[in-house]
Amino acid sequence: MYRERMFNRGQNGYNRLLADHTYLNKDTEEEFLCYGYRTDQCKEAVFLVLVVLTGGLVLLLLQWRPQMVCYLRKRRCSLSHADTILLQDTYKQYSIASIEEKTFPQSCQFLKDFVSSGTQAVDSDYESPADTSGLIVSQEEFKLRYFDHQHVRYLWDRGSQVFSKLKDLSEGTKCVNIQESFYGLSAREQNQKQLVYGENSIEVEVKSYWRLFIEEVMNPFYVFQIASIILWLCDQYYYYAACILFISLMSIGISLYETKRQSKTLHDMVSTQAQTISVCRGEEVYEDVPTGKLVPGDVIAIPQHGCVMTCDAVLITGTCIVNESMLTGESVPVTKTPMTHQEDEEVYSPDNHKRHTLFSGTHILQTRFYGNSKVKAVVVRTGFRTAKGELVRAILFPKPLDMKFYRDAMKFILFLGCMAALGMTYSIIIYVKQGIYPMKIVVRVLDIITIIVPPALPAAMTVGTVFAQSRLKKKGIYCISPPRINFCGRLDVFCFDKTGTLTEDGLDMLGVLPIKNAGFCGVVDDPSTLEVGPFLTCMATCHSLTVIDGELSGDPLDLIMFNSTKWVLEEPGKDTSKFDTIMPTVVRPCTKDTFTSSENPFEVGIIRQFTFSSSVQRMSVITRTLSEDGMQLFCKGAPEKIASLCQQDTVPHEFHDILHRYTIQGYRVIALAHKKMDPKLTWHQAQRISRDKVEFNMTFLGMIVLQNKLKPETKPAIHKLREARIRTVMVTGDMIQTAISVARNCGMIPIKDRVIIIEASPPDAHGPANIKWVTAETPDEGTDYYTDSDYLEDVHIDLENPHKMHNFHFAVSGQAFAVLTTHFPEYIPRVVVKGTVFARMSPDQKLQLIEELQNIGYNVGMCGDGANDCEALKAAHAGISLSEAEASVAAPFTSSIPNIECVIRVMREGRAALVTSFGCFKYMALYSFIQYVSVLILYTFDANLADMQFLYVDLVITTSVAVLMGYSGAYHKLVPQRPPGSLVKPSNLLSIIAQILLVIIFQISAFLYLHFQPWYKPAPKNLDADNTHCWETTVIFLVSTYQYIASAFVFSKGPPFREPIYKNVPFLLTLCSLFAFSTYLLMLPFKPILDFFNLMELHTKSVEFRSVLLAFSVGFIFAACLLEYLIMDVKCTKKCLNSCSHCCGNGDEKKDHYRKIQNEIQLSNWPPIGQVTYASLNEPHVEIEEELMRSQGAILVN
Repeated sequence: MYRERMFNRGQNGYNRLLADHTYLNKDTEEEFLCYGYRTDQCKEAVFLVLVVLTGGLVLLLLQWRPQMVCYLRKRRCSLSHADTILLQDTYKQYSIASIEEKTFPQSCQFLKDFVSSGTQAVDSDYESPADTSGLIVSQEEFKLRYFDHQHVRYLWDRGSQVFSKLKDLSEGTKCVNIQESFYGLSAREQNQKQLVYGENSIEVEVKSYWRLFIEEVMNPFYVFQIASIILWLCDQYYYYAACILFISLMSIGISLYETKRQSKTLHDMVSTQAQTISVCRGEEVYEDVPTGKLVPGDVIAIPQHGCVMTCDAVLITGTCIVNESMLTGESVPVTKTPMTHQEDEEVYSPDNHKRHTLFSGTHILQTRFYGNSKVKAVVVRTGFRTAKGELVRAILFPKPLDMKFYRDAMKFILFLGCMAALGMTYSIIIYVKQGIYPMKIVVRVLDIITIIVPPALPAAMTVGTVFAQSRLKKKGIYCISPPRINFCGRLDVFCFDKTGTLTEDGLDMLGVLPIKNAGFCGVVDDPSTLEVGPFLTCMATCHSLTVIDGELSGDPLDLIMFNSTKWVLEEPGKDTSKFDTIMPTVVRPCTKDTFTSSENPFEVGIIRQFTFSSSVQRMSVITRTLSEDGMQLFCKGAPEKIASLCQQDTVPHEFHDILHRYTIQGYRVIALAHKKMDPKLTWHQAQRISRDKVEFNMTFLGMIVLQNKLKPETKPAIHKLREARIRTVMVTGDMIQTAISVARNCGMIPIKDRVIIIEASPPDAHGPANIKWVTAETPDEGTDYYTDSDYLEDVHIDLENPHKMHNFHFAVSGQAFAVLTTHFPEYIPRVVVKGTVFARMSPDQKLQLIEELQNIGYNVGMCGDGANDCEALKAAHAGISLSEAEASVAAPFTSSIPNIECVIRVMREGRAALVTSFGCFKYMALYSFIQYVSVLILYTFDANLADMQFLYVDLVITTSVAVLMGYSGAYHKLVPQRPPGSLVKPSNLLSIIAQILLVIIFQISAFLYLHFQPWYKPAPKNLDADNTHCWETTVIFLVSTYQYIASAFVFSKGPPFREPIYKNVPFLLTLCSLFAFSTYLLMLPFKPILDFFNLMELHTKSVEFRSVLLAFSVGFIFAACLLEYLIMDVKCTKKCLNSCSHCCGNGDEKKDHYRKIQNEIQLSNWPPIGQVTYASLNEPHVEIEEELMRSQGAILVN
C-alpha cells in the first residue's frame, strides 16, 4: 500500500510536470484557463512568409484575435517550460501574457518562505518537502518565474506545478501575527520585497495620442473604412472618398480626445500625489520613504494631521478618523480602532476586520494616540491588490455586458453580409452577360459590400447613449460605464437600501423609555431632563463621535443621541493627570455646577471603544467617571440582541410588546445596557480585554425611540415605479418590523396586501432546519400611515382556501435568507420573486440577492448610499450610488441628487437611449437596403449613382439624420410598456422587411413609369459600367432621397419612451429642409445644381412627369407612416406577432423563468401560511397555533 501510494504521488507529480494547461483562480469570478506556449523557430519563419504574402494583413488578424499569436508563432508546451501564457476567461475572451524571470540571492529568506506558504498544490496527495526547490539556480541564487495579467501577478511554484496569484498579508494571516510578528522591515528587505510586489501605486495609463491613433485605426470599423476608401478611389469616386476620409479623421480625432479625456479623468480620480511616510526600521527607528516603496509587512506611522492612504494597512496602535467617500460614497467619518487580542486566533480578512483597516484612497482626517506613542499600522496590501485597486481594475477590465441588443446587432450585420453576397452574385451574372471589363466587375461587386454594410453603423448605434449621458450629467448624475445606460431601459426590478436612500440620513428623537422599578416608566420626550445616571451617561458616552475642525461629526444616530443629552464632549488635551496618564475623550453635563464647582466636576472619560459591527449588532465603551473607583461598560444596539446579553430579571416583562408596538410603526429602536467592571481592572487590561469577556450579564437600562422619516420624494417615486410595473424591493440592515413599516409607508406594499414573514431556523439538537410561514401584523386602523388612496389595491382571497392569497409579499431576515440558501435552495427562486422586504442583510447577502434575481431572468437595478452596498451596486445591471461626490468608483452611476428621483430619471433616459439605438439601427439598415436596391436596379441597366449623389445621400442626409435622431429627450413619465430588447423580435423584423418591400415596390414603379415614357431611351452600353449621367440614375436617385427622409421619420418614434418628434427641433428642421431641397431638385430644377449632382435636364420634361415622380415619393412617405404607425403599432398586430414568436419557441427562456415562477405560485396553494416546513421532509408540518388561526379568520372577515 505504501509503495502504491508513493507511486501514485509520483505519477500525479509527473502528470502535472507535463501539463500544458491549468485553471487560475478556480471557482471565482476571475477564473482563467491557462495554456503554456513557447517560441517555435519554424513557425516564426512561416509566419514571416505569411506577413509578406498577405501584405501585412495577417498582423491585423493578430490584433483582433490575440490567441492567433500563439497558434501561428508558438507551439504548445508544458507550463513549466512555457515562455508565453494564453489565458481564456469565462466569457471565452483571450489574452496573452509573457513569462518573466528574476534571479534572487539565496539570502532572500522571506521569498522562499513566501513561496512555500503562499502556493498550494493542485493535488492534495502531492507532498513536496520544499516548494522552493524549483526556484534554485545555484547555491548562491534562485530564480522566480511569474507573469502579470490585468495588474495581478502570478508566481510559478514548481512544487505544485501551477501559477498562483501573488499573496499578501490579507490572505491566510492570523491576526495575532499581524500584531506581534511585524516590527518593521530593513531597507534591504523592503527593496527585495518590492522586486516581487512591484511599486505601490495605482496608475491608470493615459496613452499618447499617437498610440491611441494606431489602436483606433486597427479597429475593424476603421479598417473597413480604409478599405472602402481605397475601393472608391479605384472607382474614381474622388470627392466621395476624400469627404469620407475627412469625416473619418474627424471621427477618430473626437474619439481620441474623448478616450484620452476619460482616461485622464479616471487617472486623476484614482491617483494620489507623491508623498512620503514614516516607516519603522525596527527598534523604534523611523525613516521617511516615498509611499511608492511600501510593501506588505512594512510598519508605518500615520501622520498626526492625517494623510491620504496609498495602501491597505491594519491599525495596531492608536485610532484614526477616516473619510471613506472615495470608496463607498459615504461621507460620514468612520472611526478605525486598533486590532485587539480578542481576535488573535481569527484569520485576518479586510472585509471582516474593516473596522481595523485603513483602506487605500481613504482620507485620514485625524489620529488619536496616547502619550508620545505613534499611531502605527501594518501594511497588508499594496497597489492594485488593495480594495481601491480592485475597484479600479473592475473599471479598467469590466465584465462583458451581455446585452441581447448587441448580440442581435451582430446577427443582423451577418444577415446583411449574406444579402451582400446575393447582390454580388447577381451583379457578377449581369456584368458578365453585358461583357463588362473584369477589373470593373471586381470593383463594382466589392462596392456592394460598402453599400449593404454601412461603415457608420457602429457609430450610429451609440448616438443615443452619448446624448443620454450628457443629459444625465446636466442633472447631476454621472456615469462611468456608458453601455450600462441601455441596460436601464430594460429594468424589471429595482432594489433600494433604506436608511439614507428611502429615508432621511438624520433621525428625529421621539423619546426615551428608561427603566424604573423593573418596568418602563413611560416616554420621556427630552432626555436632558433625566437625572444624571447610567441611562443618560450611556447616551452621552456610547458613540463614536469626534471633533473635526471644531465641529462634532460622526454617525447620524450617534449625533442625535448625544445632542439630545445636551452634554459637551472634549477631545484629548494636554492635562492627562486626571485619568492616569491616558488621553481619553471626556464628556460632561452642560450645567452651571460642572464649570463653576470648586470640587471635582462630574466628568466621564471614554477609556476603550468596541466599535459597532453589523455582525454583532451592537457597540460598547468602557468608561471611568472622575472621582469614582472602577470602570463601567455601556452598551447600545439592536434591542433583541442587547436583551439577550442582559440579566433577564432586569428586562421588563413587557419588553417585547413595547418593542413590537414601536417597530411596527416604523420607528428605529435602540436598547441600552450597562455593567460595573471589576474594580481590579486596570487601564492596560481594559485596552487588551476582548468584548465577549465584558458584554454579558449586563443590566438593561431602557430604550431610545427614533423616527426615521421618509424623504419627501420617496413615496411619489415608488408610486411612479409601481405605475410603470417596475417591481420594488427593500434591502436593508434594519429590523424586519421597521423595514416592513417603511415599505408600507412608501407604497412598496399596498395597504391591503398581506406580508408573510419567513422565520427560518438552522438545524439544532432538537431537529432539522425549518421554516415558519407567519403572517405579519398590520398597524391599527386609523393610523395616518396607510390612508393614501393612491396606493389602494384590492387583495384577492379565495374564501374556500384562506391560505391562497395572490397579493402577498415575503419579508425575510438575513438569518432566514442564510438558512434558505443553505437548507432550502429550491425555495430561493420563489422567495426572491415574491420577496419585497429583506432585512438585517449583510453586504454579502445583498450581493447574493442581486445575483439570485439575475439568475431567474430579472434585469436588476440597485440604489444605495454606497456605504455597505458597493458589491451589490457593481453587480446590478444598473447600480446608482447617492453621493455628493461628482463620481466615485462605488457604482456605475453616481447621483448628486440625494433621493431616489434619480432612479426615475436614469430609467427614462435608459429607455430613450435604447429606443434611439433601435431606431438608428433600423434606419441604418433600411438606408443600406434603399441604396442596395437602387444600385442593383442601376447595375441591371449598366448604370450607377454619381459621385456627388453618393456624397449627398451618405453625408448630407444619413449622417445628419443619424446624429440628430438621438437628440430627442426622454419621455416625461415611465410607462408600463417596456422598450423592445431584441432586434430579431418578429415585430422589428416584420417592420424592416415591410419597409424594404415598400422601397422595392416604389423604386421599381418609378423606374417602370420612366420606362413607359415615349421620350425614354436606355442608357448607352458602356464596358466600364460607369453610366452616371442618364435618366435611370436621375429618377432612382430623386425617388430614393425621399425614401431616406421617410425612413428617418418613421423610425424616430416619440412617446411612450421619447419626447414627440416636434420637440426635437434640429432633427425636424433637418428633415423639412431635406424634403424641401429634394422637392426643389425635382420640381424647380436649376441647371447648375443639376450639373453638380450629375442629373439629367429635368426642366426639359413636362411638369406632369415630375409631378407623378413627386406623387410616387409622397405616396411612399404616407405608405411608410401608415405601415409603421397604424399597422405595426396596433395591439392586435403585436399580440399576433407575440403569439407567433411563442409558438415558434423564440421567446427568451431565461426572461420567462421568473414569469413561470409567478404563474406557478398563482395557481398553487403555496405558501403554507401558519405551518412549518422541515428541511428533512421538505413537506409542511401542520403546527397552526390558535393565534395564527385567529389571524386567518381575520383575513376571511376582511
